[in-house]
Amino acid sequence: MPTTTWNHRHVLSLADFTAAEYDTVLQTAASFQEVLSRRTKKVPTLQGQVVANLFFESSTRTRSSFELAAKRLSADTLNFAAATSSMTKGETILDTAKTYLAMGTDIMVVRHREAGVPNAIAAEMDRLGVRVSVLNAGDGQHEHPSQALLDLFTITTLINPDRPRLELLKGKKIAIVGDILHSRVARSNIWSLIASGAEVHLAAPPTLLPKFFAEFISEEVEDKNQELKVKSYSSNPQLFLHWQLEPALQNADFVMTLRLQKERMTAYLLPSLREYHQLFGITHTKLQLCKPNVKVLHPGPVNRGVEISSELMDDPEFSLIQSQVTSGVAVRMALLYLLGSGKA
Repeated sequence: MPTTTWNHRHVLSLADFTAAEYDTVLQTAASFQEVLSRRTKKVPTLQGQVVANLFFESSTRTRSSFELAAKRLSADTLNFAAATSSMTKGETILDTAKTYLAMGTDIMVVRHREAGVPNAIAAEMDRLGVRVSVLNAGDGQHEHPSQALLDLFTITTLINPDRPRLELLKGKKIAIVGDILHSRVARSNIWSLIASGAEVHLAAPPTLLPKFFAEFISEEVEDKNQELKVKSYSSNPQLFLHWQLEPALQNADFVMTLRLQKERMTAYLLPSLREYHQLFGITHTKLQLCKPNVKVLHPGPVNRGVEISSELMDDPEFSLIQSQVTSGVAVRMALLYLLGSGKA
C-alpha cells in the first residue's frame, strides 16, 4: 500500500477531508484496482474482522459494492434488511446498531433515508468507547461520500491510470446537472471537486436548485441572463449555478448527470418528465457544447430517456457509467481498509 495520510475513525462527510486524505483514498484504491485485475481477487487484509451493512433504505449498487469489497478483503459480512428485522417490532435504530456491536462488528456501513442517522450511530459508538467505525453509505439529502470518491477515482484514473491524484482536476470544468435539491451525491461531489481545484457548474431548473448551497457562497452576482454566478468559500476554484443547461455545458471536460429522485419530491417541481428531458436531459447533440473528449457520469440508477438518452448512456466513447460501478468496488475496499487496518 502507498504511504498514507489518514486521520478518520469514521467517514460521514467529505467536508473535513484534506487534499492528502483524498490522495490516500485514490492511491489505495488504485492498489486494490490492481488486485481486482488478478486471477485471485482476494487479499487477507481484514481477515477476522466483521463488516455489517446496515441498509435501512433500498439499494442495489452501493450495498452490493460494499459487500463485495468486504469479501475481497476477507472480512466477514453481516447484511441487515429493515423489512425483515426487529425494527418491525419496535426496535430503535441505535438498539439495532448495538445488537450488531454485540456480535463483534468492527465497521458499520450505514444507509438511511433520513439525514444524520450515520452520525447518530457513530456518536453512540464513540460514547460507548468502542473501536467501531461508521461509514456513511448515503443519508437522506445530506451526503454520499463513497459515491463522490468513486466518481473522483473514475475521473482521475481516466486522466492518469498509474497515479490518480486530486491535482489532476485543477482547472477542469465539471458540470453537475439534474436534481440537485434532493441529491446527496451532488453535495459530496461539491466538497471533493472544490478541493481539487476544479471549476464546478451546477445546472437545474430553479425548483431543483436548493438554498442549501448558499453555505458554499461568499459572494453573489446576478447577471443579465438571470443566472447566479457564485464564488465559493475558496479563492480557487469557483462554483457556478445556472438555471439553463447551455452555459454549464459550454467547454465542459466532464458532465455528471443526476437522477430525478421522485420518491423524495414532496411537491410538483417539474411540469413533466418529457419537458425536463428536452431542457436538461443529456444527449449526443447537447454534448456538442462541451469539449470534444468530454465524458459523462451518472451515479445510478438511471431513468433512461429522462436524465440521459439511452443512446448516450450505452455509448462507450462518452459514457463512464459502467466504469463508475467497477471503480466503486476498489474505492470501497480502500475505505474499509483505511478504517479497519488499525483494528487488527
